[in-house]
Amino acid sequence: MMNGQAILYTSVTVAFWTTILIVGICYTIFDLGFRFDVAWFLTETSPFMWANLGIGLAISLSVVGAAWGIYITGIIFCEAVAIYGIIMAIVISNMAENFTGTTPETIGARNYQAGYSMFGAGLTVGFSNLFCGICVGIVGSGAALADAQNANLFVKILIVEIFGSAIGLFGVIVAILQTSKVKMGD
Repeated sequence: MMNGQAILYTSVTVAFWTTILIVGICYTIFDLGFRFDVAWFLTETSPFMWANLGIGLAISLSVVGAAWGIYITGIIFCEAVAIYGIIMAIVISNMAENFTGTTPETIGARNYQAGYSMFGAGLTVGFSNLFCGICVGIVGSGAALADAQNANLFVKILIVEIFGSAIGLFGVIVAILQTSKVKMGD
């Protein structure tokens, strides 16, 4: 007998592969196979979409990491993780500027590169802060338990906690490096 979680995962998997199969059959029947082109997709989507996806991922994954860490610990140790994501989202959003192009030729490679770099920076800071929040939550839980048993261990465990927090800071630094030469606009 399957439990609820197994039924949910099975249903989602079946729905996903059914959708892929139906879309594939429709593209084959209506002779739209040329639409399965990665270069077409990357050039037909706006660089603003990529930049905004990066902004959204930076904030959302960072907040989820902070919330997950707080959930694991039960104590607020992970609030800096969410702040890192918000700071990087503000930095990325200040780099996005207007441009007048509407076709891939008039938009220009510089704007595409800027959009992809902003997306990559958001993804980098978001995932590093997600894992940082989980790490700080696990270490913080251990720190609280160790401190309850032996108060002399608090400083030693706190140092390990700081090393776990550095993961999020490293993600912010890498994201800043990814967008350091980015210039969007006309």
